[in-house]
Amino acid sequence: MICRIWHGWTTHQNADSYETLLKEEIFLGILNRRISGFKGIQLLRRQVEEETEFITLMTFDSLESVREFA
Repeated sequence: MICRIWHGWTTHQNADSYETLLKEEIFLGILNRRISGFKGIQLLRRQVEEETEFITLMTFDSLESVREFA
């Protein structure tokens, strides 16, 4: 199992819109690609001082699956 981690940041004011974009466009686009060996994607969100941080965790069966994604 391989986990690909991605980090993104935005202002607190834009955080809800950013989360919506990730879930309704980016994640949906990834799911619609039907990548073999892709197991799933999770979204983490936390407020830190001046920003909101987003972390995505994508799981794959193999490096080949990661390459297909990339």
